Amino acid sequence: MNLLRTIRKSLQGDASAQRRLYEEHRIQWYMTSLRYGKNKMQADDIMQEGLIKIFNNLDQYKRHKGAFSTWSNRVLVNAALSFLKRTSWNDTLTQLEEAHIIENGEESIYDHLSAQELTKLIQTLPVGYRLIFNLYAIEGYTHPEIAKLLDISAGTSKSQLSKARKALRIKLESQLIASGNG
Repeated sequence: MNLLRTIRKSLQGDASAQRRLYEEHRIQWYMTSLRYGKNKMQADDIMQEGLIKIFNNLDQYKRHKGAFSTWSNRVLVNAALSFLKRTSWNDTLTQLEEAHIIENGEESIYDHLSAQELTKLIQTLPVGYRLIFNLYAIEGYTHPEIAKLLDISAGTSKSQLSKARKALRIKLESQLIASGNG
């Protein structure tokens, strides 16, 4: 059954179509949930809230505006942000000093990590760093978009990203040294 027909049947309440939609996208959705959660339990909660929002808002998906996977992932990211706002956000998203990010065209050490290794490293970051890193580096949001989503300044977003990258680099270097590869 093609995707549009599956979506149409899901909207009509067909449980088997809803199950098919879930089965086809669950891995992508869960990987997104893992990146935003600090552990498996939190990722499960994010996934559950995201699924509710995806299926409750399925009628809002417009094929001509993009792929279903892109739309549903964005809904899931918004559910993750809502979840984190309610549970652990206020203590970590504080005003930070401006940071100047030096971008270079060199290949980063992250280019050599598996998705699973990177996800585990991201989960160890404080929530503010984790949010900004995910939104910018993984989801492709710009700093002004992040600032609007999180109600912070673009400078704070840049600062959090810089600090997240530094923290990830330190964690990765520590792992390499501990394993004898560094």
